[in-house]
Amino acid sequence: MTDDTSDSVREQARPADPGPVAYADPAPLGLAGFAMPTILLSIINTNLLKEPGAIFPVLALAAFYGGLAQFVAGLFEFRRGNTFGATVFASFGAFWLTYWWLVPRVAAVGNAHNALGLFLLLWAVFTAYMAVAALRTSLAVLAVLVLLTITFVLLAIGEFQGGLAPQVATQVGGWFGIATGLAAWYASAAGVINSTHRRTLLPTWPH
Repeated sequence: MTDDTSDSVREQARPADPGPVAYADPAPLGLAGFAMPTILLSIINTNLLKEPGAIFPVLALAAFYGGLAQFVAGLFEFRRGNTFGATVFASFGAFWLTYWWLVPRVAAVGNAHNALGLFLLLWAVFTAYMAVAALRTSLAVLAVLVLLTITFVLLAIGEFQGGLAPQVATQVGGWFGIATGLAAWYASAAGVINSTHRRTLLPTWPH
């Protein structure tokens, strides 16, 4: 003979199944972390800002915002099951950490224009195929990656040309970089503002 009362007590004592954990969208953080150092570095590349120490604020942003914060956003995209977001944010977070590590060492050693040109060209290839993937996301994100691909190509050409003064290709790449950063900032602002207001105030034109 079974004890129905005991069985009922045991059922009630079992812990409830945990509900799904809600994670905030990390994309606005990743986009903002990408935008800010991109804009500042691009202003330097246009030769509008000529202060010798201007690179140091860029390196600080590259390490902690473009690098660390964006890389963390990529990790959270992995947790959300977003392959595209995880790949793009973790990769560009690593790009900015690499930039932070690389620039002082290149400055100390000297000429590395061809190597830097190849470095930028490889990133152009990566960005181009991420732009193909972005065809299934939104026009705002697609615009960021298309502009960034052009920026990398122009900066690579500028490095291959060598020389101390900023090359024309580098300066034009700087203007494209500013446009890239502004597009990323817009996409970030849209993600935050639309989520906070729970309606579309800044359209991103999703596909």
